[in-house]
Amino acid sequence: MLNYSFQDRKMKCRSKTCSDSCAVRAGRFELRNTRREAFSLLEVIAALGILALVTSTVLVVINRCLVGATESVLRMQAFEVARENLEKLVASDSVKETVEYGNSDRYPDIKWETVVETFYEPLTNRMWVRGVCSAEYEDMQGETQTIELTHWLTDVTKQQLLQLANQEEQAQEQMAGELIETVEEAAEYAGVGVETIEQWLDEGMLQTEDGSFVKGNLDLYVRTGGKPSAEEKDQQVKSTAELLDLAKGEAGPKSDAPSVPGSQSSGVDPTTGLTYEELEAMDFDEVLQLLQKKQGKEF
Repeated sequence: MLNYSFQDRKMKCRSKTCSDSCAVRAGRFELRNTRREAFSLLEVIAALGILALVTSTVLVVINRCLVGATESVLRMQAFEVARENLEKLVASDSVKETVEYGNSDRYPDIKWETVVETFYEPLTNRMWVRGVCSAEYEDMQGETQTIELTHWLTDVTKQQLLQLANQEEQAQEQMAGELIETVEEAAEYAGVGVETIEQWLDEGMLQTEDGSFVKGNLDLYVRTGGKPSAEEKDQQVKSTAELLDLAKGEAGPKSDAPSVPGSQSSGVDPTTGLTYEELEAMDFDEVLQLLQKKQGKEF
């Protein structure tokens, strides 16, 4: 329609001046129409802003997917380590109370721990032995995550309960014999001066949480002249709980202990003070309550 109107005007214009003027106006009109078809700077900036927003959102979603996939792989690896340790524990012919830990050979970044312990189950009024296998790993945020598997291995008989009580008492006595309370007594045991003991403490000799000295740690510094290696320092006893675990492992059941309570009717159980014949006549719950009352704690 525009071209037709200008052509119609040119046909009506008879003079050369009028014809040239109409042609100039038509060219300007076409130029204005051409400029309106391009994007303005504001439109370009807005488009780039929208594109950046969409792109950043997509990148965040992709990053979350990658983090989730990585954490899923770590979780599966930790579960695999804990499951393998539990399968080894279940397949064992016999177990004893122990705590083991280390790093996985297959996945070095994953730490594992296996605990075999006894516990009292109030619903059945029985003692049980359970295995707890756990594996730790760090997620993408640097936080420690734990996978834990627990399996009840077997219940504890009256005979085993008495053996556990005897081992506990022996371990407590042995642990008490390995502790020295004062620095003067520690210096006398090691055959050095108090200043030397304080120097050993500054150089990395460990004490228990209540400040007691461990004879094994003192023996290490005496044997090495006060300069043990880094590996030897790591082998020091760090707490009374660790010392008690070591004592339990060394105590163990005695070979001369009766295999079944009552098999030696004339014998006397060192923990309860009763004869094995009397213990045989008692129920499991009565023996358990007697031990709890005597030792003043729950098993």
